[in-house]
Amino acid sequence: MRARNSRTLIALALAVLVGLVVLTSDLNVPERTPQPPRLPTAVVTIGDSTLSGEGAGDYERGTNGTDGNWCHRSPAAPVHQLPLPPTTTRINLACSGAKTTDLRVDPGPERSQAERLRELTERYRITDVVVAVGANDEPDFIDTVNQCVEAWMRRAEQGCSAKLRHSWPQRVEQMRPKVEAALDDIRTVLDEAGYSEESYSLILQSYASPVAPGIPPELQGLSGCPFQTRDMAWIRDTGVPQLSAGLREAARESGARFLDLSRAGHGHEACTGDPKTAEGEWFTRLTVDWESLQDDRRAPHAMQESYHPNAAGQAQIAGCLGQFMATEAPRAACLPDESGNLRAVPADETR
Repeated sequence: MRARNSRTLIALALAVLVGLVVLTSDLNVPERTPQPPRLPTAVVTIGDSTLSGEGAGDYERGTNGTDGNWCHRSPAAPVHQLPLPPTTTRINLACSGAKTTDLRVDPGPERSQAERLRELTERYRITDVVVAVGANDEPDFIDTVNQCVEAWMRRAEQGCSAKLRHSWPQRVEQMRPKVEAALDDIRTVLDEAGYSEESYSLILQSYASPVAPGIPPELQGLSGCPFQTRDMAWIRDTGVPQLSAGLREAARESGARFLDLSRAGHGHEACTGDPKTAEGEWFTRLTVDWESLQDDRRAPHAMQESYHPNAAGQAQIAGCLGQFMATEAPRAACLPDESGNLRAVPADETR
């Protein structure tokens, strides 16, 4: 009797299951966009000077002032130094001076970096998108550095950092949602091209401090680093870490991975190496293109390379980024190893 009842219950359960299958098959369920076809793989960098290669020199044809293009894309940019398979194409869309609006899907009459990424999805299967952006928005990091130089020239009693201590956190907070929106646009482009979030890696990286206190007196001027000591300390110990914290939050909100560069340059900032040769430095000192100063069209960009990672710095950043890309860690920081080279340290090991 008990066996007969069990068989009856099983039969009823199967009948109900079949009925549910029939009902749900009649519903108009939208089909998921198929994954991208097996196109050649590519890694793409997007954003501003940190990834364009500003400061490394030997800029690609057309990006050193031609028709107003000052993107300064260098062969020494991080994407070109990553340890990637030989079959993977390296694509640098980053442009020196770029703001978050330059990454958005529809910023205006010019094609944005996100729109160019959309075009690339037709020819490549994108495995990684690395982004560095935000410093040129409300923080206006380069203008901030220039203000600090002016404070040195005026011998301002409190330097530039006294006012920045109050305004900087608000400026970083104003930047944060714009970075989130730019990251969301990148995700939208890839989603519309058929990518699931698991099929690629989206990485947001922050910035390193280009200057630090404790430099030789002979370099604390127009010969290298015209900053007051207190201002260099603020840039390294307060300004850059707060900017990095804002970007970390933007990455978290957007579901992007985050690479913290805020301590990447410690001990290798501009003017910290050999006074004459700059050996050991990963950032450019005050750099003036004297020839460009004689051309009205180029003069505004004559000092554009100043205080950016040089070729050695770009190589160090690329090495750390490559290590991070090879892991699945959501967050990491670029810190020196025993040999003094940068390595990607997972967030839970950086405390």
